[in-house]
Amino acid sequence: MSNYLNQESYTQEATRTFFRNVYSYMFGALAISGLIAYMAGNKEFISEYFMNADQTGLSPLFYVVVFAPVGLGLLIQMAYNRLSMNFLLILFIAYAALMGFSLSTIFLIYEISAIAMTFFVSAGAFAGMAVLGYTTKTDLTKFGSLLYMVFIGMFIAGIVNMFMQSDAFGFFISVIGVFVFTGLTAYQMQQLKAVAQSPDLTVEERNKLSLIGGLQLYILFINLFLSLLRILGSRD
Repeated sequence: MSNYLNQESYTQEATRTFFRNVYSYMFGALAISGLIAYMAGNKEFISEYFMNADQTGLSPLFYVVVFAPVGLGLLIQMAYNRLSMNFLLILFIAYAALMGFSLSTIFLIYEISAIAMTFFVSAGAFAGMAVLGYTTKTDLTKFGSLLYMVFIGMFIAGIVNMFMQSDAFGFFISVIGVFVFTGLTAYQMQQLKAVAQSPDLTVEERNKLSLIGGLQLYILFINLFLSLLRILGSRD
């Protein structure tokens, strides 16, 4: 009985530590991205770095900033076992910084009040679904797999719409996105709970997976925020 209670206490403490680290990484990334986005979100910076010389189109740097995080995110999640914790942290910070630069354009499109309101709405929806995912007894595996398939379709459609420039199509993608990213938040929390309670992981593995978890939740929150902003935000 004593051994069982000790194991139970260890599991609870390990779970709390794991999620404390997960949210530390997530909030740290949000802080980095938010600060950079705010500082770079002005016409002078955008014109100099994200527009071509004659100001008629987007510069190659803009596309690098937009698409580089995709590669970094895949690298972090697929190769974390072969990378050191310090190198993973450097990649994670670079990811958050690049996302900040890419998010800077929203300050030229939407009013600051709309951005702030949408952020708090997103935070509330995210928190609610995170709690649901952590506490539900229903297995969300099939649900999550389906949503990830829809997410991939949305990503491809979003790239196509970058060239189509269809407001109606973009709005439709955003509406679907709200449901997809809130659902994936619940699914991801359930997956992270299983990782946190696993007794088979080493300390290094738990540290790396907490960073991965923070990255995944950060990505979901940012995408939820952008989807809601396109729906709720009034343009500047």
